[in-house]
Amino acid sequence: MNEILEYSTLLQDIKERIRKAQIKAVLSVNAEMIFMYWDIGKIIFLKQKQETWGSKVIQKLSKDIHNELPEIKGFSIRNIIYMVRLYKEYEHDFTIVQQLVAQIPWGHNLLLMEKIEQKEIRTWYIEQTIQNGWSRDILGTMIKNDAYKRQGSLTNNFQLTLPKPQSDLALQTMKDPYIFDFLTLTEPFQERELETELIKHLEKFLIELGAGFSFVGRQYHLVVSDQDFYLDLLFYHLKLRAFVIIELKKGEFKPEYAGKMNFYCSAVDDLLKQKADQPTIGLVLCQTKDRIFAEYSLRDIHKPIGISEYDLTRVLPDNLKSSLPSIEDIESELNKEIGKGEGAT
Repeated sequence: MNEILEYSTLLQDIKERIRKAQIKAVLSVNAEMIFMYWDIGKIIFLKQKQETWGSKVIQKLSKDIHNELPEIKGFSIRNIIYMVRLYKEYEHDFTIVQQLVAQIPWGHNLLLMEKIEQKEIRTWYIEQTIQNGWSRDILGTMIKNDAYKRQGSLTNNFQLTLPKPQSDLALQTMKDPYIFDFLTLTEPFQERELETELIKHLEKFLIELGAGFSFVGRQYHLVVSDQDFYLDLLFYHLKLRAFVIIELKKGEFKPEYAGKMNFYCSAVDDLLKQKADQPTIGLVLCQTKDRIFAEYSLRDIHKPIGISEYDLTRVLPDNLKSSLPSIEDIESELNKEIGKGEGAT
């Protein structure tokens, strides 16, 4: 029996080592490809500038590379245009290319170049993609729902109730509003229906919450002084090393919600929290909130609590809508660029 157990452990260790090596190999190949694309973009851009060649040289290059190296993929006209754009975008920031851009797939980079104009914001999305392992579709959803602008914007008392750097990490972890556009709820609905739908779509719910959330339970039962209490949703956050209670509220925020959450946090700290855990954090999610009411409600609360809104639609407030051009606009401009080229001389 011991030999079987030892062999099983050995096999598991070797499989894990193989997986790690495979991941490293994929990342290494991806990085080399990105570096190559940047170099090719640089060569073409400088040659166009030096020789005053137009964009038709790209069409010619695409055709000739396909004819002379038919086994090589990735040199369509569109892709070569993006290679030139990659160089132009990071012409003076090759360190960023090495440390960040080369760490995510080419398709992710195309999406970011199309959608995000500001380098600071684009860098944030790259870092989040690396940290959270976002697929291209998830990255697209995060951009569409303006995850950058929603990060750390909720009403909270973290600075007063948590030590640094825990307070900063808690603030970075939460957002406002939360976008639950994957639900099919229509008005009118009950809080329990919202809770049921979120659990039904738990994977998408966890993606919207962000990295590190681990689901503990729904209507989590606590007994305090022989009385029963039920938490809407209970999570444990792996980076915060803390329980996170989420209470779902229909309609507008009310000050009494903060007092009830304060009680819940105290109960979880007493009944569930271990010595190695940080203080429990409460998150009240409402459809709307008056920020002044919310701030007053948290002023004398001693437990860390955040108050955020949730939205069931894809429609964001005007101040959160992106002013960047649509994919259609970008493709139209690319087609114009191809069409007006002067050709290679």
